[in-house]
Amino acid sequence: MDNAWSVVGIFMIVAIVLPGAALIVARLLGPKKPSPIKQQTYECGIETVGESWVQFKAQYYIYALAFVVFDVEVVFLYPWARAYGQLPLFATLEGALFMLILAVGLLYAWRKGALEWQ
Repeated sequence: MDNAWSVVGIFMIVAIVLPGAALIVARLLGPKKPSPIKQQTYECGIETVGESWVQFKAQYYIYALAFVVFDVEVVFLYPWARAYGQLPLFATLEGALFMLILAVGLLYAWRKGALEWQ
């Protein structure tokens, strides 16, 4: 292997072929016995009553998305907080700017009412 990129190419081919082969083998060898009971919607041990396709308010998704965004940002801040004592002034100002951007985003979401639970 003369080229380092050939390892990446082989890895990508294996990453595509193995899951694909597993799905094809499962489809071919898996049991196929559908019945009306197996086709019913079932969640959390409770049988559904009424329509199983219910529309949710988009606000729930926005609330969840805001949570995920700020949760991931905390992961980015953790290494910065761990090394705070050894950071130069520029890195400290960059961290402060990052938190300021997060605060502006939180204030914007708050003003728009995205954090109101109804």
